[in-house]
Amino acid sequence: MSLDGEFGLVKSLDENIERISELFPVGKSFDIVTREMNFGSTRAYWIGINGMFDSEVMQLMLSDLQNPIFTRDDVIHNLEDYVTSKTSVAQMSLEGDIRKILKNVVSGPAAILVDGFEKAIIIDLRKYPARSIEEPENEKVLRGAKDGFVETLLFNANLIRRRIRNFNLTFEMNTIGNDSKSDVAIAYVGGIANEKLIDDVRAAIRKVDVDSLTLGSKSLEELLVKKRWFNPLPSIQITERPDVACSYLEEGYVLVIVDNSPSVIILPGNIFQFSQSPEDYYRNPLTGNMFRLLRNLSVIISLYLLPVFLLIVGHMPDLAEKLSLISEGLPGAIRLLCFVIFAEFGLDMLEYASAHSPGNLITPVSVVGGIVLGEMAVNMQWFSEEVLFYSAITLLTTFVISSHEFSDALRLYRIVLILLTGLFGIPGIIIASILVLVSVLTTPSFAGSGYFWPLYPFNGPALKALIFRKTTISAQPDVRKRKKTPY
Repeated sequence: MSLDGEFGLVKSLDENIERISELFPVGKSFDIVTREMNFGSTRAYWIGINGMFDSEVMQLMLSDLQNPIFTRDDVIHNLEDYVTSKTSVAQMSLEGDIRKILKNVVSGPAAILVDGFEKAIIIDLRKYPARSIEEPENEKVLRGAKDGFVETLLFNANLIRRRIRNFNLTFEMNTIGNDSKSDVAIAYVGGIANEKLIDDVRAAIRKVDVDSLTLGSKSLEELLVKKRWFNPLPSIQITERPDVACSYLEEGYVLVIVDNSPSVIILPGNIFQFSQSPEDYYRNPLTGNMFRLLRNLSVIISLYLLPVFLLIVGHMPDLAEKLSLISEGLPGAIRLLCFVIFAEFGLDMLEYASAHSPGNLITPVSVVGGIVLGEMAVNMQWFSEEVLFYSAITLLTTFVISSHEFSDALRLYRIVLILLTGLFGIPGIIIASILVLVSVLTTPSFAGSGYFWPLYPFNGPALKALIFRKTTISAQPDVRKRKKTPY
């Protein structure tokens, strides 16, 4: 059937079945289930996807529709009245466009075509396969909620609505992907979120023209904010924690929830979001502020500890001896640079191997990498103990940073700083710092909302709230202030 033809149903059931079979692999795909039936003397045709609906409720409903008591009139004269009076399923509608009927079928609802009518009955009894709700691995906290988003959009919306019972909490549904037809919901609290922000998110979602969102929210993130190759910093924050998502909703932000993805996009994003952690708010204010300060210092240490060590030891030997930065003979600048580069990539490989090893292999991998390889490398004079020591501190600081994407970007910046510092000394570290600064300053944000807000444009109270963890009563935002989102 040509895609340019007419897609409306006709009154002939046989013709409708033939047209659907031309568009849909009925009889070829094993999971497409069909059945011909009779409602009294009226013929009908049922079609659905096996495993995507509640089969027990569906069987009961079909049994009712074919019950002789319900069909004693023998002939259906008004399909809408018949459906309204004979069924108890809440989510049911009539649809006459074949494309929309099939879109519903592949999304989970089933369809019933009735002879003599130009509309089909759409029955929504979706029951997707889903994993249990559990705390996300990347955002664990010692105290607080232990639930996390899953791959089912409806479940994620329910997790948010459990926490925010505001009448104006809204989930607007959209579809993205010519092939995947992924469901994407825009979530916001009306009266709190900035209306211009909501409109811009809607417009950005509607502009997306792709075949499929192969990687869920990550694919959509790259489509919403176009970045250049020299901008490794993340522009959009993503969370798998419902409590974090709800806190942003209450502050006037907008969420984008993608079906089949456990990660929720928070719009707009700024650089200060990536140094925050929900752990700060599950501790008392003094302890939370201490850990937040430690996390912010870890960003600087992660970037500059190894380059500064390389600069002093490799290019300022007198100062290195005075500070006792290295115990034995000073290696040359190039040799020391090789030590640092090998240590950097070696520890990165160890981290990657540990993160992607099965649970029962994490300890052996850590032992082999940390003890056997590290000790042998020092004994074979591939590294020095000092290089391994400072590299280990640098690795620990990256673990302190809550956002993995942010710490990965810092790692790339650190490699640039190490290379230029090792080769050119003081001019190298200055040039590398300028390059890093240019990359950071040119990082785009969603719809130009301000990647460095509230530092620029400056907002003193908001900046203070980001730097210091407030008590619960003082952190409650006033509605008038919440509407002034960083946008």
